[in-house]
Amino acid sequence: MHIKDYFTIKVCHYDLLFVTLHIVNYLKNYTMDWLFSLFTNSESMAHIALLYAVVISLGVYLGKIKIGGISLGVTFVLFAGILAGHIGFTAPLSTLTFMQDFGLILFVFMIGLQVGPGFFSNFKEGGVTLNILAASVIVLNIAIMFACYFMFFDTSKPENLPMMIGVLYGAVTNTPGLGAAQEALGSIMGSNTPTIANGYACAYPLGVLGIIGGTIAIRYICRVKLQNEEDALDALEVNDATKPHLMHLIVENQFLAGHTMLEIHDFMKRDFVCSRILRDGQLIIPKSSTTLEKEDKIYIVCSEQDAEAVQAFIGHEIIVPEFAEQEKTKQMISRRILITKPEINGKTLAKLHFSSVYGVNVTRITRQGMDIFARSNLPLQVGDKLMVVGDQVSVNRVSSVLGNAIKRLDHPNIATIFVGIILGIIFGSLPFAVPGIPIPLKLGIAGGPLIIAILIGRFGYKMHLVTYTTTSANLMLREIGLVLFLASVGIKAGANFVNTVVEGDGLMYVLTGFLITIIPILIVGTVARKIYKFNYFTIMGMLAGSTTDPPALAYANASCSKDAPAIGYSTVYPLSMFLRIFTAQLIVLLCCS
Repeated sequence: MHIKDYFTIKVCHYDLLFVTLHIVNYLKNYTMDWLFSLFTNSESMAHIALLYAVVISLGVYLGKIKIGGISLGVTFVLFAGILAGHIGFTAPLSTLTFMQDFGLILFVFMIGLQVGPGFFSNFKEGGVTLNILAASVIVLNIAIMFACYFMFFDTSKPENLPMMIGVLYGAVTNTPGLGAAQEALGSIMGSNTPTIANGYACAYPLGVLGIIGGTIAIRYICRVKLQNEEDALDALEVNDATKPHLMHLIVENQFLAGHTMLEIHDFMKRDFVCSRILRDGQLIIPKSSTTLEKEDKIYIVCSEQDAEAVQAFIGHEIIVPEFAEQEKTKQMISRRILITKPEINGKTLAKLHFSSVYGVNVTRITRQGMDIFARSNLPLQVGDKLMVVGDQVSVNRVSSVLGNAIKRLDHPNIATIFVGIILGIIFGSLPFAVPGIPIPLKLGIAGGPLIIAILIGRFGYKMHLVTYTTTSANLMLREIGLVLFLASVGIKAGANFVNTVVEGDGLMYVLTGFLITIIPILIVGTVARKIYKFNYFTIMGMLAGSTTDPPALAYANASCSKDAPAIGYSTVYPLSMFLRIFTAQLIVLLCCS
């Protein structure tokens, strides 16, 4: 090779290397600038979306970590948000406020929609006492909060009372109450609203532990033996007027011979369904005009409360294997049919005339996982499953009338949800003048949607609103609303968290939060056991429900093989949630205005 060519090749190599290094350096600088901008340009939509995604995913994953079998769950999103806010990973205040308020509205509305159907039915028999006890827990929580405020804090500092309200709702692990209090403070103080999430964050961890620890302490204070409580639940006869009871009877009452099913029903003053009659080897699907004869073998469905009276009036219970054979011969079937047509919503079985028009009988209804006796005056709802008995052709006709299209229920009823939110916001914005309060009382964006959702969940069918939402869809929307709210509150609070908690009265907030948690539980739990003689597992559920604390319910369920904790929890949960949100705003308006 010529020497000149050699040097030309070397120069080209150096030029290529220089250009490559220049391109790499340019891409490196550009990439770093782009990445840096993504995490620091708070006005960018990409930055805001990334902020919420990081905070929520980090909080959810960390919340799954269990210590001593207990985890903070999704509430850890609040602490992840505080960390993000503390290091300056934030977003514009207007955006954070919007996401906080929208998340709160979505969260409380989905809660109200879920508890609405059973909200009013919980106030009966022992449910009244349980709800009074739960309300007592709430009143004591508030009283102890004020006692601690006057005893341990400087009342001349205006920021101390709002912070104690945050401690109160952290101590009882009630996030909607925190949101309601924050929203009420905003309506009074405007842009100068103090962030009370720091007090909530201080009290929350010990609040979770305190609720569970309090129920354990009651066990030893009242000398409860768990096995004895289990045995008591086994021996307890539940008197449930809605639970269906199935039985085969033989007609022995001579008086019934020749009388129609409608006449017998009116005479007995008891609601029951006769789905099949076996007479002289022939199977009959009875209508209201069908007469009974002595020695008829009949298949009866009634409520458990009425079962003994129906049996005593008609005849004793027997085993009738012939029913199965005759059903095969006549091609009789029993099928569960799902109501999916909106026009059925709110109609009663009596108005649908299944027996007289279609020749079938509806014996029981499954609603939200519970079997209900098919009373003639029971309003039906979309999502109900009806047990229909008849020949195959007739059952298929009824199936087409009711819908039975499962895919229709795969999608939540978005229109009902947002119509309810509109009404809830309007209702929550209505001012109520209360003597002694300088500004009108408003339920706000937490209380208004909650009340409207409860009313829609219970009475929506009367306005032809389809309120059915699958459990998974309800939980998804509720959790999305909750994490948006928690992330927003945490990010806003993060900037001042260290100064408020570490350098301020953080340890005192922790102590007062624990007192707010434990004292009412010990008092009310002991009263419920010693005076009202409630089963210990029911008390555990009631206390978990009064604080709306799922970890405490999970612990109670793990301690008992029966569903007594879940029943106690669900009995008091709706009223407790409503009172927590309502009293949050009432405290703020009465004491901070």
